[in-house]
Amino acid sequence: MTDALRLPDFIIAGAAKSATTWLQRSLQQSAAIHMPDHEPHFFSRRYDKGIDTYLEELGQAPDGVLLGEKSNSYLTEPEAAARIHKHIPDVKLVFQLRNPVARAYSDYCMLLRRGEVDADIAQHLDPDKAAEGRFLGDGRYAHHLQRFYDLFAPEQILVLRYEDVLSDPEGQLAKLGQHLGLSDALAPPLQSRVKDARATAVPRPLRKILAPFRPLLDPLRETAPMVKLRNLVARPQRYPAFEPSLKSAVRSYYQPQIDELSKLTATDFDIWRTDKG
Repeated sequence: MTDALRLPDFIIAGAAKSATTWLQRSLQQSAAIHMPDHEPHFFSRRYDKGIDTYLEELGQAPDGVLLGEKSNSYLTEPEAAARIHKHIPDVKLVFQLRNPVARAYSDYCMLLRRGEVDADIAQHLDPDKAAEGRFLGDGRYAHHLQRFYDLFAPEQILVLRYEDVLSDPEGQLAKLGQHLGLSDALAPPLQSRVKDARATAVPRPLRKILAPFRPLLDPLRETAPMVKLRNLVARPQRYPAFEPSLKSAVRSYYQPQIDELSKLTATDFDIWRTDKG
């Protein structure tokens, strides 16, 4: 008998650059959970495709197996919370949040690595110049999460700190398992780094040249010839320094948001107020 398509039991909805892929890959080790490898981004970027398309992308999960997905864009998309609530009002939501200062720099480095932004870091991270941009705006967690708390019961929402993945990965996954009702069924957490900015990468000029061909090349990324070719051209990455004065300005920018986030989620985020966070 074929398992019926159905909507997810849980969604990992953000934040980007906060080890949500680590959560996903760790969960995928458990036979009690089914998640597609890709991020559907249905409720943020592809809602016009229709719910049937979403169901097909999620795939089939046997009875008794939790079905989930991860799409980091849901946190920051203004319409995502309402769309999710319309279709899956009882869904369990998971947000893993990173120090917004570190998250902004990591996000900037990722787009720099892709050749999508230039090396003028202040132009992209200085609050006086870029407060409305992606890098700083996406870290306004309280602002974005409020949309979800307005629609979903608090017990449906789990907010995790990225920093706890580093200090206690087993404990972090146990919290997630408990939220999903599977505290005794989860496999040990994934130990390796899923995405590492320190790894070598294809030089930015070559990335720009190859960008139009990504739809053709992406399915071949993990094949032996492509891996060998990539290793031949990949080089260590160098990023603009996050100077103390700029970092301090970004930290000051986020202080009110950290206060609001702590109140909204009843979670301590004081670790983010210093360089240790």
